[in-house]
Amino acid sequence: MTSDEADETPIPRALELLWQGPSPARRTGGLTRERIVAAAIDLADADGLGALSMARLAERLGCGTMSLYRHVANKDELVVFMLSEAPAPPPAPSDDGSWRDALSTWAVGLWGVYHRHPWILQAASSGPPADPGQLAWLDAGLATMAGTPLSERDKLAAVMAVLHFVRGSAALAIEAPPIDSRSYPELLSRLVEPTRFPALTAALAAGVFTDDADDPLAGFRSGLAQLLDGIGVRIPRDARKAPRAR
Repeated sequence: MTSDEADETPIPRALELLWQGPSPARRTGGLTRERIVAAAIDLADADGLGALSMARLAERLGCGTMSLYRHVANKDELVVFMLSEAPAPPPAPSDDGSWRDALSTWAVGLWGVYHRHPWILQAASSGPPADPGQLAWLDAGLATMAGTPLSERDKLAAVMAVLHFVRGSAALAIEAPPIDSRSYPELLSRLVEPTRFPALTAALAAGVFTDDADDPLAGFRSGLAQLLDGIGVRIPRDARKAPRAR
């Protein structure tokens, strides 16, 4: 073994298995890794990540708990498999769209992923992605900027800014208790004093806290548009085409 090989960070078993592709066709008691992961995703979608346990998953699959360990080492490894599988493939950019259209489509798609699988907001906080599923989304996000003159570092910064915006917006929408779009502004108007909170008073007067019933994504799209405006300032108008779909 060379010194370089000795210094290499070992790849976790879960990532090695994911990058090897689908598990072998061999079955144990009718189980495969893919079937276990699919059941775990369904369980987490329905009841949250905290409700997921190997014992409960075994009960859902109609097998003994120990049977699961022939395919998945532990719950932490299972979550890695889930994070790679749940997002599904990212949207492909159109042939004739701008980088802005492509990145906006990517952001709305990511918003949908978080709403279909809210537990990802908790699980993905464990560290940066290194699995094929999540990296496919990051690659697709970077691909939207391929036709721009931005440096690779700035492309990544732009995509990560959008990702963090989407993630934060989704977390607020999913995890915050539901707010009545009529009672909340009315409550604020009774509490907020114009001399103490003049800017908030102006926002209330403009009706910004009243949800758009026709478009539940109105607030999200407005914030996303402002973020994309900021990114667009750094991109000349003659270099704003999106890459061709791959």
